[in-house]
Amino acid sequence: MRRIARLFTCLAVVFSMSQGQAEEWTRFRGPNGSAVSDARNLPEKWDDSTNLQWKTLLPGPGSSSPIIVGDRVFVTCYSGYGAPSTGSDPRKLLRHLICVSRTDGKILWDQPTSAAEREDSYQGFLRDHGYATSTPASDGKHVYVFYGKSGVLAYDLDGKQLWQTSVGTGSAKNNWGSGSSPVLFGNVVIVNAAAESKAVIALDKQTGKEAWHSNAPNIYGSWSTPVLVDAPGGKIELVLSAPYELWGFDPNNGDFLWFADGIADDTICGSVVARDGIVYAVGGRGGSAVAVRSGGKDDATKTHTIWKKQLSSYVPSPVLIGDRIFSVNERGVLGCLGANDGDSLLQKRLPDAGGVYASPVAADDKLYIVTRRNGTMVLSTSSSGDVLSTNKFDDDSDFNASPAIADGQILLRSNRYLYSVGTVKK
Repeated sequence: MRRIARLFTCLAVVFSMSQGQAEEWTRFRGPNGSAVSDARNLPEKWDDSTNLQWKTLLPGPGSSSPIIVGDRVFVTCYSGYGAPSTGSDPRKLLRHLICVSRTDGKILWDQPTSAAEREDSYQGFLRDHGYATSTPASDGKHVYVFYGKSGVLAYDLDGKQLWQTSVGTGSAKNNWGSGSSPVLFGNVVIVNAAAESKAVIALDKQTGKEAWHSNAPNIYGSWSTPVLVDAPGGKIELVLSAPYELWGFDPNNGDFLWFADGIADDTICGSVVARDGIVYAVGGRGGSAVAVRSGGKDDATKTHTIWKKQLSSYVPSPVLIGDRIFSVNERGVLGCLGANDGDSLLQKRLPDAGGVYASPVAADDKLYIVTRRNGTMVLSTSSSGDVLSTNKFDDDSDFNASPAIADGQILLRSNRYLYSVGTVKK
């Protein structure tokens, strides 16, 4: 009972960080990127005939996650070039920002945008995620999207484009395309433009004009979405996972504050999670996991590193639930570390998971893991990580996006459909 009480106490702390957004899901991985929702009474099982509230055919594929803003859902797609049946002429590439009714799945508007620059060719690993990988972000009044070489765009909730700003036209490492999602802080939109300009850039939310620009040549190879961290002394830091290091910035002006040893790999996909001023990173093909206290200065490796361990989670980001850090790698291996000391509590291969690109999400004392082709697994958050159910739709396209969860509703997207799952009474 004492262990369970501690789990719920820690979850309450996570929820308090959501800054009033607990009933919505307004950015990549929800409230402050925690991937934790306070939604209750979520269904444990679903398919095409059970607990499916609605499904909506999308105008094209995409790997971005949906976000929830009030009674609306926003998600991005691409068409005209790339995936099979979308076309072979890169000049015809379109990105779509879709607004969907949260109640019945009806598309309220579809705002297509032509590519401003010729994108990297549809080949290699870029085919695994495509040209709509970055998840939108919203402040409740506007929606912001990051389209790589085509820049950052702002829309109002009715689909009117307000501005478009380039953040560079460079190519990602290995021509793998863009993947990091925007983060909102105060009056700015912050993007990791590693691929486009090897920089972290903040744009004014109202005008799209550059507010600050922090050059970071060593960021090349990072697709990590930044996270805002409550640092000591009431300060807020922007923390980003870069190849081999974690970096801390001042989000007010872009000043580089500190760095510490991070994930030992030259390509970084996952984002960090944070609580009580401590930043946790898991990732790397070889497997790295670190816990670093924020608030450092210059090289903070020796002064602020709490622990450093081994755990693989190359593509998905980890999730912190109570005193445990759960992760799953792209091969479907589930791992769990103790947040206090980094000790390994669990490591096992999930049955029939296949590939996993989506990041796990926690809600209702369960862990939701979306596999690319073998359905969504619902797991217990106990130390055993038991698989409670595996849920599949009649949809043979890839599922690369992380779920969005709020108010008893789970939103899932594939390369073909957007799904709403919730308890449906018969």
